[in-house]
Amino acid sequence: MSITTALREQLVVANISFERFRELLTRLLAQGVIVRDEDRTEQLLYDDARRVQTLMSDYFDVAGLYLHHDVTSQFFRLYAPGAVVDGLPEDTHEPVPALKARVSADFVAMALALRFLYQERFNQGHIGTGGDALVSFEDVAATLQTQLKRQLPPGNGERMLLLKELRRHRLLHFTSSFEIADADAFLAIRPTILGIISNEALATALEADGVIEQESEIEQSEE
Repeated sequence: MSITTALREQLVVANISFERFRELLTRLLAQGVIVRDEDRTEQLLYDDARRVQTLMSDYFDVAGLYLHHDVTSQFFRLYAPGAVVDGLPEDTHEPVPALKARVSADFVAMALALRFLYQERFNQGHIGTGGDALVSFEDVAATLQTQLKRQLPPGNGERMLLLKELRRHRLLHFTSSFEIADADAFLAIRPTILGIISNEALATALEADGVIEQESEIEQSEE
């Protein structure tokens, strides 16, 4: 019996089509993450992924990839071989840089600031039931300046593009009506930030006073 035949039989039992299973795999390989509360599309993807979680994990394991499921915060994240993630078992596979996404220095700096703020909110007990931490844009700007000695991009247009990129990577969530100038508008830092910026990486950045290379990598598949 071929692997594909065996897989199809198991998918029948799970009541998931082969095409839908392929869509789930492709989504994770392309974006690295599925977050249930992002939108209706991801809610359906997440719910179907839960039904075939073991099959997906087995599939990715053959390639040395690790599929993590956070049941509390309801998201799946796919990690490249050799990824270092706080709270997860050590991955003994050799790292594969080609499977990591290339991101700008501004993105890295912002992600570090979000990680700092998330830890701060966590220590204060200010984490929502879904694992999110609410912060204002001013909180982020102040953290960048005081902790990382970095400034935000000069214009609000560039700043919104950066926020949208962070949202695209499912590290941040905000409503379509969010405006940077609105002091009462909040950003929700997702717990997925913990899988992107480790405690060690955060500590290193803080000690280096925000010295960040012009281009870096994150533990996420290329989009």
